[in-house]
Amino acid sequence: MSLTPKITFSPPASGTEGALTSSVWSPPACYYAPVHTPAEAEAYWTAVHNRIIQAPFPQEDKDSARDGHEARFGEDGEFPDFHRDREGEGMFWMRVMNEDYPAADRFACEWRLFWVDFSDPPPADALTVSGETLAALAWEQTRVPDTELSLNPEAEQTVNLATWVWLDGEQFAPVSVRASLDGYGIWARTTARPVAMRLDAGTDDAVLHPANGRCEVRGSAVGEPYARGRSGEDPPCGVTYLRSTHRVGSYRLAATVTWEVTWEDHTGAGGTLPDGIVDGGTDVTVQEVQAIVR
Repeated sequence: MSLTPKITFSPPASGTEGALTSSVWSPPACYYAPVHTPAEAEAYWTAVHNRIIQAPFPQEDKDSARDGHEARFGEDGEFPDFHRDREGEGMFWMRVMNEDYPAADRFACEWRLFWVDFSDPPPADALTVSGETLAALAWEQTRVPDTELSLNPEAEQTVNLATWVWLDGEQFAPVSVRASLDGYGIWARTTARPVAMRLDAGTDDAVLHPANGRCEVRGSAVGEPYARGRSGEDPPCGVTYLRSTHRVGSYRLAATVTWEVTWEDHTGAGGTLPDGIVDGGTDVTVQEVQAIVR
């Protein structure tokens, strides 16, 4: 059974555009977190109980369900009357699973239902949501600007003439996301900062600038716009194509921006999370021209 945790993200993710990815890390597969107020728990578990009772199950299974429901939420149960008299004082916590994972990973957390007052710390358990868990979930919710390249020349490129490549520095300010458990004072904030862009010319018939294709972020800028009079210089970030595209149609000039991610939480703890990457690029055509004046 998978439930939605009571975690607030600010700002919340809107779609998948600009989402970070990583080949070495992914958010947690399961954890324990608050999921229901008393009123929500009553509505949820009553509906679950009624579905079982009304289903064509063997009578012994229905009797077992009734006994379990009474033992959990009955007058003398573990959580009498769904703790309705404690509305606003705490929440029910349960296992939360990430459906993107295989079942073996999702079920690493055993099924549990427990109550935690807002005034109490949650159980000290490696799988109970913590500041670091919230930071991991905030990493997953982070959305950064698309990798939209600016080029000079803007249209067709020219064989043996350097193409200057840069990103709009104003778009690449740090991006922060805060994840919090409302009522418990438990929160974490992640901050993603762009650190580099790696270019791939889309063909071996090209020279990258710099040679390793890694353009460092300097200040808030990646690369530099071309300025008239610099035609004899190698761009700080760019590519020189050595062969035209008249036989292949176009080259895919790909760009991958690396975002470094750090976190801090309500206790003052913090650290780093794995870098995230965002891919982008553009198709370019390259013409054969022997001489050109910029």
